[in-house]
Amino acid sequence: MAETNKQVVLSRLVAGKPSLDDLELVEGPVPEPREGEVLVRTIYLSLDPYMRGRMGAPEAVGKAMVGGVVGEVVASNAAGFEPGQLVCQYVGGYGWQSYGAVAGAQLRVLDPGLVPITTALGVVGMPGVTAYFGLLEVGRPVAGDTVVVSAASGAVGAVVGQLARMKGCRAVGIAGTDEKCAYVVDELQFDVCVNYKTGDLSAGLAAACPDGIDVYFDNVGGTVIDAVAGNLAMGARLSLCGAIAEYNDAPGREWHGPHLSRFIHARRATMRGFNQGEFADRHEEALALLATWVRSGALKYKEQVVVGLENAPAAFLGMLEGTNFGKLLVQVSEDPTR
Repeated sequence: MAETNKQVVLSRLVAGKPSLDDLELVEGPVPEPREGEVLVRTIYLSLDPYMRGRMGAPEAVGKAMVGGVVGEVVASNAAGFEPGQLVCQYVGGYGWQSYGAVAGAQLRVLDPGLVPITTALGVVGMPGVTAYFGLLEVGRPVAGDTVVVSAASGAVGAVVGQLARMKGCRAVGIAGTDEKCAYVVDELQFDVCVNYKTGDLSAGLAAACPDGIDVYFDNVGGTVIDAVAGNLAMGARLSLCGAIAEYNDAPGREWHGPHLSRFIHARRATMRGFNQGEFADRHEEALALLATWVRSGALKYKEQVVVGLENAPAAFLGMLEGTNFGKLLVQVSEDPTR
């Protein structure tokens, strides 16, 4: 086992757009697992938009960035865990470091023969359950509805659109490049995908959704939700998952959103924010279904893997600008399943 633990720590509070100077690679001792804990060697680290919020928390300064991990058990002081097992800490997580000491209750043992272990951080992990509950429980689509999802080629959006199709709905994606739009339509079988960076998004959505938008799953906020608002169908449901377009905005800016009330009122629509954590008691239900669909080929996914913990900061900043394509992961150490 390595004698040092590499970590990427938050070096200072961030207001506005973060930079590489806000994150620092340091080394320290490998943690010792206490009673009930397991020492895990990180194999894959998940990079997700919610981590940007952590950069504005005073208590996070000087500590490793949080994030879900897939890893291998090195040592165990917890019943049910043995060295060599592959495990996942997929919500929260000890994050951007080579090793973590984790309470056994926070870990799931993975079966690499069921689905690839990387999927525990994506389509069969937190992004997958976010899509599952955010669409089915919050958006409540019914057959024949038009479902629109932003960041449609991303880890959450890609699952949302495919689940919408499974429910007999029209799936319309919003993405930022022609390549991503082509993937969403050709590979994921969305009905349409609109490039929000080319032309008038509101007009593009009007053409793609002639009967209006019944369900909107929002991953980006900003001007995208403005364009959606004018195209809502009567009784529309808006499921608010994220607002990545606004995470880097400096304090004091003019926020988007309040003027949407006239559209919500006129269309008798409902708008609800949610977090997958509120459905924690049903995660296993969703994870089992997602894994079954992945194994059968009914649910497709795309991953982008960056090698090396030292490259996590640049990859994360790029994700906030939309440069990633699919679920973004960092490979921290050797994957014994490959």
